[in-house]
Amino acid sequence: MARLIRTEKEVEGRFEEVWIVVEEDPLEQWPEGPLAVVGKPAPRKDGPQRVRGEARYTADLKLPGMLHAAVLRSPHAHAKVRRIDLTPALALPGVRAAIGPGEAPGLEEEAGFSGAAVAAVAADTFGQARAAVEAIEVEWEELEVVLDPDEAVKRELLTDEEPRRYERGDVEKAFAEADVVVEATYRTQTVLHNSLETHQAVCEWQGDSLHVYISTQYIWGIRQAVADTLGLPEDKVRVVCEYMGGGFGSKNGPDEYTYVAAELAKRTGRPVRCALTRREEHTSAGNRNATVQRLRAGARSDGTIVAFDGEFTNSVGWSGWNASTEGPMRMLYDCENVRTVTYGAQLNTPPMKAFRAPGFVEGTFGLECLVDELATKLDVDPLEIRRRNYASSNDGTPFSSKNLEDCYRRAEPHWERRHEVRSRSDSVWKRGVGMASQIWYGGGGPPSYAWVRLGSHGRATVITAMQDIGTGTRGAMAQIAAEELGLPLEHVEVVLGDSARGPYASISAGSSTLPSMGPAVRAAAADAKRQVLEIAAQRYDLEERVLDIRDGSVVSADGNLSAPLEEVVGLLDEAQILGKGARGPNPAGMSVLTFGVHVVEVAVDIETGEVVVERVAAIHDVGRIVNPLGASSQVEGGIIQGIGHTLSEERLLDPETGRVLTTSLDAYRMPTIADVPPEIISEFVDRPDEHLTNLGSKGLGEPPIVPIAAAIANAIRDATGADVHELPISREEMLRALDAAKEKERRGAPAAV
Repeated sequence: MARLIRTEKEVEGRFEEVWIVVEEDPLEQWPEGPLAVVGKPAPRKDGPQRVRGEARYTADLKLPGMLHAAVLRSPHAHAKVRRIDLTPALALPGVRAAIGPGEAPGLEEEAGFSGAAVAAVAADTFGQARAAVEAIEVEWEELEVVLDPDEAVKRELLTDEEPRRYERGDVEKAFAEADVVVEATYRTQTVLHNSLETHQAVCEWQGDSLHVYISTQYIWGIRQAVADTLGLPEDKVRVVCEYMGGGFGSKNGPDEYTYVAAELAKRTGRPVRCALTRREEHTSAGNRNATVQRLRAGARSDGTIVAFDGEFTNSVGWSGWNASTEGPMRMLYDCENVRTVTYGAQLNTPPMKAFRAPGFVEGTFGLECLVDELATKLDVDPLEIRRRNYASSNDGTPFSSKNLEDCYRRAEPHWERRHEVRSRSDSVWKRGVGMASQIWYGGGGPPSYAWVRLGSHGRATVITAMQDIGTGTRGAMAQIAAEELGLPLEHVEVVLGDSARGPYASISAGSSTLPSMGPAVRAAAADAKRQVLEIAAQRYDLEERVLDIRDGSVVSADGNLSAPLEEVVGLLDEAQILGKGARGPNPAGMSVLTFGVHVVEVAVDIETGEVVVERVAAIHDVGRIVNPLGASSQVEGGIIQGIGHTLSEERLLDPETGRVLTTSLDAYRMPTIADVPPEIISEFVDRPDEHLTNLGSKGLGEPPIVPIAAAIANAIRDATGADVHELPISREEMLRALDAAKEKERRGAPAAV
């Protein structure tokens, strides 16, 4: 029976209530632990296609007659177009069309940052299009530039009408009664996504329908946004993304390049590609925003934290949203008195976009460094202070599941290594161990739908119009369907990536893909299985309840029947079984979150300031693990990306003009193989969330990056006594922190625990 339900949906920490229609889901969760297919390591389903170069990305698409677009972008951080003349561009060879401000969504007369889109040209080749863009004549009126976030807050230049405020308890009274108070200012830098496949779309009009081939994390979100913006019925927009080369949160929406391609395609009657260059990726594709965090913590002498106070300023830029940097301070620990205020500073800088746990990466760095400094002042073991302040609810709302204590227990042997690690220090290289806890979302939510098609050959195809953004979702869905159907994994295929050839699927953001799509796929497989068993019961004159499918055969409980599946369904000939499934609601009145802890070993050259991460142990609680091999890969990727964020990556601006200075991969220092720790250990609690769907799985895409910066900084303190308050921890920053530690020791305060 179909039910109309109002439930809560969460993406990137932002909640909304939605109405959904779901069938009754009779499925109980599978038993805990590895099963026949689910819980077993499996190579990527599409690995061979990717390795052989057969996987077709948007960047590979070459449609007949396709034109190439180039975009004119503002050289100024804040300016208005006084006059623009496209005629010189249109006169050049190969140019087919040109559009200016207001002629496509995203092309604006007022440029709020250096790199903002103003005009665009379509030509036979990209080189011709670039030459035409350079020929466009523009007169600019330069406007005031604001680059300092504190100045923006002072002048009330905010992305929201009001700062976001939160308070519980009596903070000032708690601080007055605290035995120890620590306070510090932490700063994090602007970081760029640098997706391997740049942001791009190919648009083609077929009659009055628009086909959009795009590198995206949200096929259905693109469909809706493009339809709404262009005034089209949604069924007149088809969105395709078979494979994509990374997004990390930056490819959730269509952006100006999609609308530019759509408008130029309409004017020329030919398909148009609009792809950002690598330079444009650095200036115009979005970023993780910088933050300033002014924090205080108070505690009793026994290590009980009694108060947190935080002022957070997010340098959002010209556009974007004010991420929950304060989230970890509000949610991670059991503290009765918490006060936060969060400002979103609107600046004349490129826009903020979601970037792998936006806000929580930055906020965890500040909070977990502050907690370690508090532990140092109290002379309490850092692991112990985390245990003493363990939260059993989210501000009174029970957790659907929480196994962080198990994570701490599993972390103990890694934490105990610190004595041996320190003993390997010498006069130049100092070694230490640090830890940090992780909290993040990852419960996903409805709606999401899947079909499972089963033919007379006895093989199954999972069909859903979702996207695999490189995380191995295609393979995970195959494992779930194979487990439910009782089939070998190689007998299940997954078709995805096309809004015209499958049902609605969720966004791949907020660690929501697996917990949103997995239950729908399992339900669809169960529906198909039910139909198979009904057929078998009739064919062999048995009761359906005694039948099951195992290892590709229909078997009876008494052992008298074991028939290959293709024998049972072979009589269908060209007919097919179609199972359908939907993702049900999240548990009412519960907080669905992920948890974990990282223990990091570092070596610091106190003469040069070089920091080397030598070992990382990551323990995570994300519900049921569908593919341990894929899960470990996600952890390793998050750690490596987090190391880049912590030690080297930083977008730099000219402080006078606001222009981006780091516009190439040479100038922007991403981690290489030389920066990967020799040892990364991934461990999982692997306990299904009994309240969350028929699967009990949460997402793992973002949790591994959340605690890494704080754990590295805490390991540096353990090794050298230096407090690091600013990211990235460059050699210059490390030497500054070491000098500050020496000065602190000279004044009589201990520099190290």
